Amino acid sequence: MAEIKNLIKRVFTKELEKNKAITVFDLFNWKKVNVLLKDHKTNKVLLDMKDLEFPEHYSQNSCDIIASKYFRKSGLNNKKGYEDSMKLVAHRLVNFWCEALINETIIKSDEEKSIIYDELIYAFLNQMFAPNSPQWFNTGLNLSYGIKGGSLDNFYYDEKSKMIVKSKDAYTRTQASACFILSIEDKLLGKHSISEQYVTETKLFKGGSGTGTNFSSIRGIGEKLSSGGISSGLMSFLRGLDRNAGAIKSGGTTRRAAKMLCLDINHPEIMEFMTWKAKEEDKVRALTKMGYDGSFEGEAYETVSGQNGNNSIRFSDEFMTKVDKLSIDPDQTITLKGRCDSSIDKDISVKKLWDTFNDAAWKCADPAPQFDDTFNAWHTCPAGEDGEFGAKHNRINSTNPCGEYAFLDDTSCNLASINIYKFYDTLTKKFDIDGYVHLIGLTQLVLEASIHWGQFPTEDIARKTHLFRTTGLGLSNLASLFMVMGYPYDSEDARNIASSLTGIMTAQSYYVSSLIAKELSPFEKYNINKEYMQIVIRNHARAAGAIKSDFENLNYEPIKVDHAILNKDSLGAISETLKSCWTKALSSGENYGFRNAQVTVLAPTGTISFAMDCGATSVEPYFSHFIYKKLSGGGFMTIVNPVIKDSLANLGYSESETNDIFDYILRKEMVDENGFEYEKIVDGKIEGAPHLKQEHLSIFDTANKCGSGKRYISFMGHVLMMAAITPMISGSISKTVNLPKNATIKDFKEVILTSWKLGVKGIALYRDGSKASQPLNTTLSEDKELLLEDLSYDALLKKARSLQKTSNQSHSTREKPIGIRYGTTHPAQIEDVKIYTTVNRRSNGEISEIYITTDREGTIITGLLNSLSKAISVMLQHHVPADAISKMLRGQKFEPYGFVQKHPYIKSVSSISDLISKIIDIELGDYSRCQIKPDNYESTNIPNNPLIPVENEISTTLEESANVVSPESKATDKIQGERLYSETCSLCSSTRLVRNGTCKVCLDCGTTTGCS
Repeated sequence: MAEIKNLIKRVFTKELEKNKAITVFDLFNWKKVNVLLKDHKTNKVLLDMKDLEFPEHYSQNSCDIIASKYFRKSGLNNKKGYEDSMKLVAHRLVNFWCEALINETIIKSDEEKSIIYDELIYAFLNQMFAPNSPQWFNTGLNLSYGIKGGSLDNFYYDEKSKMIVKSKDAYTRTQASACFILSIEDKLLGKHSISEQYVTETKLFKGGSGTGTNFSSIRGIGEKLSSGGISSGLMSFLRGLDRNAGAIKSGGTTRRAAKMLCLDINHPEIMEFMTWKAKEEDKVRALTKMGYDGSFEGEAYETVSGQNGNNSIRFSDEFMTKVDKLSIDPDQTITLKGRCDSSIDKDISVKKLWDTFNDAAWKCADPAPQFDDTFNAWHTCPAGEDGEFGAKHNRINSTNPCGEYAFLDDTSCNLASINIYKFYDTLTKKFDIDGYVHLIGLTQLVLEASIHWGQFPTEDIARKTHLFRTTGLGLSNLASLFMVMGYPYDSEDARNIASSLTGIMTAQSYYVSSLIAKELSPFEKYNINKEYMQIVIRNHARAAGAIKSDFENLNYEPIKVDHAILNKDSLGAISETLKSCWTKALSSGENYGFRNAQVTVLAPTGTISFAMDCGATSVEPYFSHFIYKKLSGGGFMTIVNPVIKDSLANLGYSESETNDIFDYILRKEMVDENGFEYEKIVDGKIEGAPHLKQEHLSIFDTANKCGSGKRYISFMGHVLMMAAITPMISGSISKTVNLPKNATIKDFKEVILTSWKLGVKGIALYRDGSKASQPLNTTLSEDKELLLEDLSYDALLKKARSLQKTSNQSHSTREKPIGIRYGTTHPAQIEDVKIYTTVNRRSNGEISEIYITTDREGTIITGLLNSLSKAISVMLQHHVPADAISKMLRGQKFEPYGFVQKHPYIKSVSSISDLISKIIDIELGDYSRCQIKPDNYESTNIPNNPLIPVENEISTTLEESANVVSPESKATDKIQGERLYSETCSLCSSTRLVRNGTCKVCLDCGTTTGCS
């Protein structure tokens, strides 16, 4: 008979059984690391820690992120007064979890504690798993160091008194949850009122956590009040809560609070809610044209509302069915219903709602769709805590801000993620399925322990967390596994591997949960939800292929795991383990129930993925073929994504062939900026690499185009991946489908309707360039370096003739312009200084000189500008490329700086040099760094400067030739937007922010904008 004690065994630390003289820490080689973190804008030192101890295999980037984010900086009774070793952090966390499990009577002996302690320490230090950020921040501080901290007004359920008790201090228990869902009722005062929402949200934002709430209970504008008046409406309160979130910020930092706002499709103010942020974006554009700073942290965005949360619409199956039939019956309607007053009910066109929603999402990425009935079809506890099946308060009404945790209102979830790539052996080409299953069991114990000795921000959350005990184990680095195994991300193979490994994780977690229930008891509200939870477990098992019968209580057919594909590709062990794990979970659950109402989610895993040195986060594909390796002495070294090498070896390429492919990806040229020479990546694409076979190209497809390459993963590839995984997970998936700039509203409709039909619970869409603050993430000219192998014979011949004409020209001497030349003058005013910049050109359109003057006659600034003009002009006359001069001047900061007047496109600069840089860019046809774009910027035909002569025939021919795409390539005209150039990191001011699920994450320091 299965018992918990049978799962407590040594798998990773068997060597300790052979050698009693060593500890688990001796299984690693250790190194000393210095961590220096600076603000990217001011160069101010944010953190300077020396001689920190880390396992030898940790990258510098991982060490920097862990030390800056997670090392306790004060209160330790040691020589330094702070944590200076991963040994201390690992012991602090794992020892707390073990003691909690002892207290809960799951661990019953010193031997069991020793085994679990060593196994968890090993897995944690080997970067095989990591808990979410709150655990790193505070778990075990009192137990290990005696640090108690002041009261945080947290609560927990006391099992002796059977009551909710206020915590005495901050760190005796752990606040391990980052994900919260709050309820709200239609009243101004009292519990769960609108006014209490301000207090609860403020408390959570202060602690760095995020909230999600469905606001559909709030009556619409014009509804009657009991006092005889009428309601000011939902939107008035949402604007107030938004302002509160913006004022509090998150965790006491400068980053915006993480917040999810949901609204049912039949709410009377649904149209206003859907268009809220799109209208605010229009205001931002208008304010920016008036001269206000239009960056995301600038005054324009600070002025408008709705910028502190993610908005989602809860679509019912009834509504989506009508949407699906619009082509047949375009006159269908639904009724918008007053919450308390039926007199304001009105019918509205389904087509109008659908078109308005997609138009708003296309314009500004908000709102996103959540499919209400799909969420609730997989709801394990629809009877809630009071047995009222189907009651609104017992449904899944909202998610956390990132979208992965979906459960009852006033509940929380603590998360952990497994680095799935750690279980693949590149030498044997085998996946360690037994080690993976073992670690799943260990991490489920960790998450259960975190609930047992946990504390929570409100009494209701403390009570309901105790009653339902939801946990959230997830995966990270799936893309690395796909690539090294030789499977394209957008393939049936990858989708079946992902769904199978996710299914094993969920099944084994439920199985371990059932064994804990056998040992102790199921979660307290299990019995009144037993019937419904067993249906959900059976449906999971059906999708996994463990049982063969029809799905229950579903009005669609979920995607099932295709075991034929797994067995075809020698993944039989994964196939058999998936079925056996679900068989055990189903049988054990029927006998003993479950300790936890939910067990798995797929979170963004931004910071913790970096801590685990993952190549890719969560379920996201790779963004590019090269990465920046952080150096211990500061700076970065560009290297090819190391997983590519293992993938090529797996595919049979020799070492010399692999080196040639690497050299091709990392083709570089020497660049001189501000007197500093360094090598810069020329392109970064893998297409056209020597030796690489055409049939292998799709394996290396990334989320967006690389360099001048044409390939990338189609947006439907992301949808299909989510659809494959969804039936195998308890909660949901935090993932954004990024669409290119020229994606249409029709594309949005197709993605959303397809997602609903395939059983995806919720999905976020982002179109590149849809935020007013975001410039293009490449230059406006998309005609990157043209390769000879890409050109036709005619194009090559014309190019040769063009080169022949210029072959005798020498650019080593200065070529002064003579006679009358034409140019343009750019007026601008910074503070009270007027600047006039004149750009002159040769007859062939090449920029030959730049003159900069001011109205400040006889001043030092006049002399400096004259000198700058001469220096730039001489450089141009020596044929130094104008874009290289622009780069040299770009971003320099000195007075005067700030708002710019009198220029139609430039509204903010950091100096006069920065102004000149932007003017040169404009003259080259590049408006990407300007706050205002030309009127037709949103079109696919990006404007060039009208004064630049029309390109000659050879240019046109080359461009047309370069745009020929192979049939296998999934490409569009513009690059998918991942990199966020308009925002800076709230901690280190880095501009290297990327989208990570529905959140954003800094590639330099790991700071996220989400709730984890």
